[in-house]
Amino acid sequence: MVTFLPSRPGRLADVPSFTRAIGGAESNVACALAGVGHRVRWVGRVGRDGFGDHLVDTIASYGVDVGGVGRDPDRPTGVYFRTDSDRATSAHEVVYYRAGSAASAMSPATVPYESVADARILHLTGITAALSASCLALVRELTAPRPGRPLVSFDVNHRPGLWREGGAAEVLLSLARRADVVFVGADEAERLWGAADPAAIRGLLAEPAVLVVKRGAEGAVAFERCAASFPTPPLPEPGLRPGPRASNAGGAEVQSVRRLRTLPEAVRGSGGLPPVREGAGWGKAPRSGPAPAPTAPAPGTPAPRPRDTLTPTPAPRVTVLSPVGAGDAFAAGFLSATLRGLAVKERLRHGHLAAAAVLTVPGDFAAPPRRDLADRLVALDDVAWGTLHLGPGWTGDDQEVRTP
Repeated sequence: MVTFLPSRPGRLADVPSFTRAIGGAESNVACALAGVGHRVRWVGRVGRDGFGDHLVDTIASYGVDVGGVGRDPDRPTGVYFRTDSDRATSAHEVVYYRAGSAASAMSPATVPYESVADARILHLTGITAALSASCLALVRELTAPRPGRPLVSFDVNHRPGLWREGGAAEVLLSLARRADVVFVGADEAERLWGAADPAAIRGLLAEPAVLVVKRGAEGAVAFERCAASFPTPPLPEPGLRPGPRASNAGGAEVQSVRRLRTLPEAVRGSGGLPPVREGAGWGKAPRSGPAPAPTAPAPGTPAPRPRDTLTPTPAPRVTVLSPVGAGDAFAAGFLSATLRGLAVKERLRHGHLAAAAVLTVPGDFAAPPRRDLADRLVALDDVAWGTLHLGPGWTGDDQEVRTP
């Protein structure tokens, strides 16, 4: 959608003017991933109007492949207005004008599975599922288990204003259970399902191979199956020559490059809350010692359920200018580190840094931190990481990265 950002804080009734920008959780993630060198395709639909032109041109300017964007001749591009306050406060206002929009008419017929099948990661959110019955059918189609499916990343992204007829709790839970990587805020999990504790949320979402519970300024907690790992090698570093592309890839990476194997069924659908080990690495033995040699189970013994590792990672302190857009940036940082094959603790830290880049600018989107700067900060020891204080301008000036 096209977003209209207020020129000053206050009620919508009192704001005299607005600045035009682009909005949309999935396109925010796409632009951020392209900004750190990944090949990305954004797939969607906009109207054949000036706002649609603006969206497509702006997203393409970040290096995102927009060849999969459809133009609807009969429906307009959606727009919305919002206040400058945090979504979590009662002062926040948002007004959507997207009933009957081109995006709300998306369906399995207008966005076929083949348009995303060659991706390594397919990122979806609960916002799309809320737009219409046909959009929900599309998200269900894209998350359906099938051979060769991309790694499905799903951000719950509960927006109560889009679920006026109810049903959000059941629908979003069912969709999240079909994904491989799930992002959910502890606050939205409490609103939806009455569970705010990370372990309780994992009990509800036992199926995803990776579950990230975001806890605001406190940081985030990641649960991952010990048997799970990213099933293909990391992509080439930005600036290096990419590998061969599929004939219909259109030049995308979080939408292309190589076909991705599905995770083992034992990882994807074990059900129930497995035992938790804290501090073990991605697919590695716990720090306390090497993994024991495997032994053959006795005949008739049920296969053991995969175990979880639990990785809590605090967020750095941030001087916040605008609280909107941080969740999308966090997902982009985490997925970028996933594509690079980094350990889960590093993935979480990259997510925190990408979120901090957005929190320290006035709009919904910010260019992510430079790869070298982010890698250097992610590599800090726990004490140094805990003393970080990120303020406006930190992504372009190392002096803004302060420690006491």
